[in-house]
Amino acid sequence: DKLKTLQETLGAAGADATVLTMPESICWLFNIRGRDVPNTPVVHAFAIVHKNKKPALFVDPDKLGNNEKQRLAETIDLQSPVEFEPALADLGKAKKRIWIDPATCPAAVASLLTGKDAKLVEKTDPVLLPKATKNASELAGMREAHRLDAIAMAKFLCWFDAHAPAGNLSEIDIATALEAFRAEEPTLVDISFDTISGSGSNGAIVHYRVNTKSNRTLVPGELMLVDSGGQYLSGTTDITRTLFTGDADDQQKHHFTLVLKGMIAISRVNFPQKTTGAQIDVLARHALWQQGLNYNHGTGHGVGAFLSVHEGPAGIAPRYHVPLEAGMILSNEPGYYLEGEYGIRIENLVHVIKSEVAEDYLAFETLTLAPIDKRLVAKDLMTLEERDWLNAYHARVLSEIGPHLGAEERGWLKQATAEI
Repeated sequence: DKLKTLQETLGAAGADATVLTMPESICWLFNIRGRDVPNTPVVHAFAIVHKNKKPALFVDPDKLGNNEKQRLAETIDLQSPVEFEPALADLGKAKKRIWIDPATCPAAVASLLTGKDAKLVEKTDPVLLPKATKNASELAGMREAHRLDAIAMAKFLCWFDAHAPAGNLSEIDIATALEAFRAEEPTLVDISFDTISGSGSNGAIVHYRVNTKSNRTLVPGELMLVDSGGQYLSGTTDITRTLFTGDADDQQKHHFTLVLKGMIAISRVNFPQKTTGAQIDVLARHALWQQGLNYNHGTGHGVGAFLSVHEGPAGIAPRYHVPLEAGMILSNEPGYYLEGEYGIRIENLVHVIKSEVAEDYLAFETLTLAPIDKRLVAKDLMTLEERDWLNAYHARVLSEIGPHLGAEERGWLKQATAEI
């Protein structure tokens, strides 16, 4: 039980209550979702969770359905948002010890508490870590979301290969088509972020967002970076593929393969418990570093279960010092960006699992199922183990996704996933 566990955590920390202000934490804790924010299925609310009495949820009642209200009212004190400030004042007057996260708690909230003599226990949001370590139900939902997303991606990639050679697809055309393929699935609620659709030099802009002024037409021979995701009722996805049409030159293949080697290194690693993302980040960069190359972003971020596509407290980057735990879902997305020419990024989501090599070791299970463009792979740069990993991954994509496609798309997928 989420609430009971949180209350036990509060007691162990010597706190009487915690004040929650982050929508993702509140929605996860109370099993609610909403449409208050584009791309992220949350509802704006506040919450006070007491150590030894019923928690209070401050939310606009019009944002909850009757069934939700009835379910929540059994264990939660439902109140209007206008009652939040008086409730904070009451905590202060009672001189309670209140757990707040100084990184996310608004200054006005902290001021209301301390102004009335509350004692602050300043620690990281106590919901972050439990939310990040997905339970069996959440993991099953995320696998289903990735199956649905893989079907849409296969259709999109087949469409891209059929239409891109003509040289008349714009970045907006490509993003619009991908979103349309996702929208064919009835359980899609939204995209999980604005699609990054960057051709040629625009792909070298790490967080590029296409608009009518920047919109380029993809020229055959150019690399096309597409980073996108969906919010399905079952879970959240985030995937990047670097696409191509025409004949890749040696430099393009070289850079693409260095990035692929880094992505595979993370996918294959076994690591001891208590290892942090900062410790394994180097694996994704090693092949690039040996050529004096690098990328200026983290290798991975946490991903929520039908929540935010970016969540803490763990990730794969030098700044992440929270140990990785079984149940966490992270992105695995090394890249390389040649300014003025092209960008390369390959991204799968991975799930932290118990490793088979030793009792106290962990590993990654890949959730994302979509072909990686073999036309950009320089096979001579890959080890036998790396080629075996790629072939096994593609065999899994074909096996799990092929049966859900039409004949034309299934035929395309068979070619796209053939062994190298």
